Amino acid sequence: MSPQPTARTTYAALLRGINVGGSKKVPMAELRAVMEQLGLGDVRTYLQSGNAVFTSTEQDPDALARRLEAAIEAHFGFPVPCLVVDGPHLRAVAEACPFPAAELEGRQLHVTFLSEQPSPQRYAGIDAQAFLPEEFRLGDRVVYLYAPGGLGVSKLGEVLHRPALLKGLRATTRNWNTVVKLVELTRD
Repeated sequence: MSPQPTARTTYAALLRGINVGGSKKVPMAELRAVMEQLGLGDVRTYLQSGNAVFTSTEQDPDALARRLEAAIEAHFGFPVPCLVVDGPHLRAVAEACPFPAAELEGRQLHVTFLSEQPSPQRYAGIDAQAFLPEEFRLGDRVVYLYAPGGLGVSKLGEVLHRPALLKGLRATTRNWNTVVKLVELTRD
């Protein structure tokens, strides 16, 4: 009897802070090559801002993120924080959105992906009323942000991304259009 092939899971790698303002340049063709050298399959990138989709038999997204971070630093010479999430998690994040995503422009809704689930107490000191009409909600290892004017002018977005608030967490934010596209790209 021959061994059963190991199932491959489809993941999205979310790289933080690359190709922004001329720093930490990571050409997508090179990123794909680095990922393929790690043995990751079906590697595709989306946009230039650090989104890659791939398959792997590895079942530990955190281990994949650490391997990818090490390979990127070895190849490009600078550290790049990475989060790896599987397709089902991305779909669950999209489905659980507490805001009316279908009624909003993609630039008005953002999701910050987190390396672990934060406690609600971490966010308890934010005076949500002071930022209206902007709003945020906690989800499963994510923070949803509704910013009607976009993230670039969001005062609440600034607060939610303060290093003290994110201490001990790896975090990276994507607009709703990107979240929807990553859901589509990770469908098995």
